[in-house]
Amino acid sequence: MSHIPPETAANAEQISETVERILSAGTMPPIVQAGHPALRRRAARFDGQLSGDQLDRLIALMRQVMHEAPGVGLAAPQLGIPLQVAVVEDQFDVDPEAAALRKRSPLEFLALLNPRYSALGSELASFYEGCLSLSGLQAVVARPERVLLEYQAPDGSAVRREFSGWQARIVQHETDHLNGILYVDRAQLRSLSSNAEYAAHWAEPGIGKASAGLGFDAGPVTPAGH
Repeated sequence: MSHIPPETAANAEQISETVERILSAGTMPPIVQAGHPALRRRAARFDGQLSGDQLDRLIALMRQVMHEAPGVGLAAPQLGIPLQVAVVEDQFDVDPEAAALRKRSPLEFLALLNPRYSALGSELASFYEGCLSLSGLQAVVARPERVLLEYQAPDGSAVRREFSGWQARIVQHETDHLNGILYVDRAQLRSLSSNAEYAAHWAEPGIGKASAGLGFDAGPVTPAGH
């Protein structure tokens, strides 16, 4: 049985009011951190709670927040908005060796509404990942190497698209946010490192050095309650 509170916790009017308050504030909204209730609730499916203009403005703001953080993805709950909307984009220059090992290639900007993913095949990839809502930390997470993502585009069209490598990791991470799951729920907790300690001891394209030094394996972890 899942311990995640149901999406009925927020109704359409509350969501619209929250979004409008953030949009009209005139300042960049903060990214909420672990412990904020919005990060532990299954967000409400997008079903017209926002006008077209509100949705467009929210997506534009989320993209700006993501860029300034900087990060490769942001989910609406990270702004305290319990709605299934996420944005992703990866245009960073990455060390070629690391990019090759992690199968990391540029990802164009996408806005995802009501996404869900399913694994394609049984292959897993284990790498360190971080989160803008757990500032200063990262840990090793085993995720499916290839996934099928089904989502709704902002224009209302239904999309089915396969992702692999680092792109698959990004869309899984953001979709998990919309279901009240943080990456630490899936992580090898013995791998958990501050960014400073990771840089000092374990920075390499793979995880072999950290696995030996910190005493963890690369296997998957199932979040409690799932």
